[in-house]
Amino acid sequence: MLVPILATLGGLAALAWSADKFVAGASTVARYLGMAPLLIGMIVIGFGTSAPELVVSAFAAAGGEPELALGNAFGSNIANIGLILAVTAIVLPLAVKRGILRLELPLLLVVTAIAWLLLSDGTLSSGDAGVMLILLGVLLTWQILSARQHADDDLVHDVEESTDKRAMSRRAAWTWLIVGLVLLVVSSRVLVYGAVEIAQALGWSDLVIGLTVVAVGTSAPELASALVAARRGENELALGNVIGSNLFNTLGVVGVAGLIAPATVSDELLYRDLPVVALMTLLVIAFGFRWRRDGRINRVEGVVLLVLWLAYTAYLVLNPS
Repeated sequence: MLVPILATLGGLAALAWSADKFVAGASTVARYLGMAPLLIGMIVIGFGTSAPELVVSAFAAAGGEPELALGNAFGSNIANIGLILAVTAIVLPLAVKRGILRLELPLLLVVTAIAWLLLSDGTLSSGDAGVMLILLGVLLTWQILSARQHADDDLVHDVEESTDKRAMSRRAAWTWLIVGLVLLVVSSRVLVYGAVEIAQALGWSDLVIGLTVVAVGTSAPELASALVAARRGENELALGNVIGSNLFNTLGVVGVAGLIAPATVSDELLYRDLPVVALMTLLVIAFGFRWRRDGRINRVEGVVLLVLWLAYTAYLVLNPS
């Protein structure tokens, strides 16, 4: 039991560290290759923070652990809101300004509903996965076009400032890109091994271990990004990172896992976990949305989200099978 625990803890730590180095290297390489700062922020940094979820779920699906893959994806969505967004709002209340995010928040709920509908027959087929990945491509295209039309939006400026702060030499950028990618793969393999061994030893299902230990671990980069952005006053970037990560997890991570290995979807995921994802998303919309003026997620609302996440996680731990 000691070896799986050490593998899980070591894998989580290495995953968080390598993800940060990979994103920093990738964003700088993209800039040297001529990609616009805005696109770097939206594609490389925004979706790059979901690299741990993508790699872990891909290896889990390939290794015949589809519930671990799905639990990781949707558990990360729950942790992104109930832990990361909540803690960030408690540290510094988050402004929800009118603009791109006012469209993306409801869109996140729609994407969650679509995923729920696709999985409602109890299977994640290659066809379902294909639909998800096509939707991701359409969504990404829409975001890029929308951002170009709102060049004066605060979110655009926050993204460009964030990419400027990640600048490094060309050699260092390529080095961290390659090293980060290799360590992402290695640490993901170690993490999946440790998590599966612990789940089997404790009698936990792969779904529960994915929803708890693995989900929290793979969400570490989003927590770091959100806290740093909030402390710098980049409120929309902090919220945007969470929304972008959840969109990518729902469509990209689940889609890739489904293409690798079509899977059976358990009733627990359909009737327990996906409703929690939807509820958390609805609460963020309710807390942050204001008619004809900027919204705000305050400390009290952050505490509410955190308490809900803690209660949900406690329930899973007490009912692990």
